[in-house]
Amino acid sequence: MPRSLRLVLADQLSRSLASLRECDKQQDIILFAEVRSEATYVKHHKKKIILLFSAMRHFANELKDDGYQVRYIKYDDDANAGSFKQEVSLALSEIELDQVVLTHPGEYRVLEDMKSWQDSLDTPVIIVEDDRFLSSINNFAQWAEGRKQLRMEYFYREMRKSMHVLMEGKEPIGGKWNYDSANRKSLPKDTSIPEPKAFPPDKITKDVIQLVKREFDDHFGSADNFDMAVTREQALEIAECFVQERLENFGDYQDAMAQGEPWMFHSHISFYLNCGLILPKEVIQLAENAYLNDKAPLNSVEGFIRQVLGWREYVRGLYWYKMPDYKDKNFLDAKRKLPDFFWTKQTKMNCLHQCISETSDNAYAHHIQRLMVLGNFMLLAGVHPDEVNEWYLIVYADAYEWVEMPNVTGMILFADGGLLASKPYAASGSYINKMSDYCQHCHYSVKEKNGAQACPFNYLYWDFLDRNKEKLGNNPRLGMPYRTLNNMTDEKVRHIKRDSDIFFTALDANEEV
Repeated sequence: MPRSLRLVLADQLSRSLASLRECDKQQDIILFAEVRSEATYVKHHKKKIILLFSAMRHFANELKDDGYQVRYIKYDDDANAGSFKQEVSLALSEIELDQVVLTHPGEYRVLEDMKSWQDSLDTPVIIVEDDRFLSSINNFAQWAEGRKQLRMEYFYREMRKSMHVLMEGKEPIGGKWNYDSANRKSLPKDTSIPEPKAFPPDKITKDVIQLVKREFDDHFGSADNFDMAVTREQALEIAECFVQERLENFGDYQDAMAQGEPWMFHSHISFYLNCGLILPKEVIQLAENAYLNDKAPLNSVEGFIRQVLGWREYVRGLYWYKMPDYKDKNFLDAKRKLPDFFWTKQTKMNCLHQCISETSDNAYAHHIQRLMVLGNFMLLAGVHPDEVNEWYLIVYADAYEWVEMPNVTGMILFADGGLLASKPYAASGSYINKMSDYCQHCHYSVKEKNGAQACPFNYLYWDFLDRNKEKLGNNPRLGMPYRTLNNMTDEKVRHIKRDSDIFFTALDANEEV
């Protein structure tokens, strides 16, 4: 058998990883490297770096304890070569090895780099499929080929059928595929929300925290109060706690937001799914078993499974199906720079202040905060897709380009022209007021439609529709708002334009808005 160098990336921390499956403990070397090129190609949130470096170190130690030969390069090692390719080259120069074995990476730029290694390293480089995902890249491409619209709902149904999840024979349990319409309730006052499961840092994690504070001080977010899971055992405990404590109410309130409640009834497992500590199939089974054992209602269980089996697999497939061209999509010709308050949190719009502050503190915000507050503002303001994609990639600990880009370019910004979403997810302040209590604490009035005290979302929504009328006016899902816009008086439209111009002038001048 050839002696192999097996490189494991920070989002591949799974015993079941394809490139580890045939690892020979006696002769193969498993390589982990905390490299500068990956830690700094964007200025990742401090907590994201802590999570990944600590989880890597814990996983490497587990493999060592199990008898594997592990080569681990820490970020501050004097001999750190700075990139994956250089670390692989250095290992090949120091150890007699016959080949390099890799699992398909999660990001296009990394794959393109790896494809060049064999020639430059003069060593066979074998890239194996990442079968931790439930739909292969080829399977998604076969499903997508020839379709004018790539709607997640139809992909999701095929996945349900193929894996026989929440099915009775060939039909969905309960007679419906999707219970999203039952999952849009606002949070009643005095609702008790469980505290999230937390893990005090051990010595390994404390060492990483000090490293991050020293080496990444200028990165976004806080390194304080880090309490994420960093081992598979801990990540499984978080998943089990979600099923026991939160899943019952997850469906009803998955779209709700509340002041000072960043975690709500969400699972908080995307951190661990996306770095490999837990696997999608096992969390799907946990949720399905909860329904089958009368521990959680169908709308909650289906809603959760749709996020994992449907949405997560779908965006990964779409990413690989459409890259690299997808990176350059800008259907609405958005040009604005990202406002400074997305870094400083200094804005009088309370909903944005809350969501950005919680993102800074936790490297997390739930999907409605990301889509209908933060993303909604970026859409209405016409922020360039490159700026938005970079921000989302930086600030969230579960963000990798394969999952972040389709969500931003397709779902948030409609920059792909409707390939992913059937309409832009634009909304006025009334949606935020319905789904949260943010407006009660805001400088602006959500009831005011125009003028200095009006909620900016109210007039920016109509301004967005007006300035994009040529491209969006014939969208059938926007028929009602465009009819409303067309029936507005000239004076009303002038007020919308005036208020929007005043707002954007202040925004572009970095005045507090």
